[in-house]
Amino acid sequence: MPSQDKIERKAEKLQRHYEETALMLNKNQEEFNVSEAVFDRPTLEGILSLIQHKKIDKIKGVLKAGKEAHVFWGTAPSGVEIAVKIYYTTTSEFRKGMMKYIEGDPRFKHIRSDNKSLVYAWAQKEYSNLQLAQQGGVNSPRPIAFLKNILVMTFIGVDGVPAPLLRELPLDDPEDFYDRLTDEMRALYQKAGLVHGDLSEYNIMVWEKKPVIFDLSQAMLTIHPLAPSLLQHDVATVNAYFARLGVQVYDNKELEEWVKSGEA
Repeated sequence: MPSQDKIERKAEKLQRHYEETALMLNKNQEEFNVSEAVFDRPTLEGILSLIQHKKIDKIKGVLKAGKEAHVFWGTAPSGVEIAVKIYYTTTSEFRKGMMKYIEGDPRFKHIRSDNKSLVYAWAQKEYSNLQLAQQGGVNSPRPIAFLKNILVMTFIGVDGVPAPLLRELPLDDPEDFYDRLTDEMRALYQKAGLVHGDLSEYNIMVWEKKPVIFDLSQAMLTIHPLAPSLLQHDVATVNAYFARLGVQVYDNKELEEWVKSGEA
């Protein structure tokens, strides 16, 4: 096992590398500040540990920069493409709405309320939810590893180009896609024991003509008291989107019941 001093020296070297890269790539101070927020010392040490444990080989570029996290494209030592999601630990903006998705979850009973602990729990929660989705046969990214505020998962796309979002791609057969998506919602509920809670055209990818559900960090166990209202939200949002595409959608209540109790 490498000593802590050795890890810290490597982390310093890695930090200098990312700072130099940020200075070359970022065109203004605001963007550089975001890079500093993503690659703080504990995050760099976490990346180094994941590299040493052969979960990550290279981080190659940014796929998405959101309010909660950066998502990077990279490769595993085998050459397989991966996505690396790094949650910000220095911002408290999304922390305000985070607690309601953690409180009441029996998997996270003893989480400290400081910002960093909550963010680490949030990354672990998304990893755990992706595991449940995989076990339930849901079409979603597969979890590979997590550490601190870092989540490593399979990349949906090819050659660093991510699969398009549902909202970005005209569907050849919207009715068939709607049926496939409602099947995924049912599998997520019945087999994975989860409700997404924020399902929309913004967090559904289209890959090989099939829906891929992602962004599962806020997803709740179906036993959670908030699960019924979250399912109502998902059903209403999905139905509204496909109705705009001219699909004859199910009644909201009927779809809710089918997701919960229909044959899966």
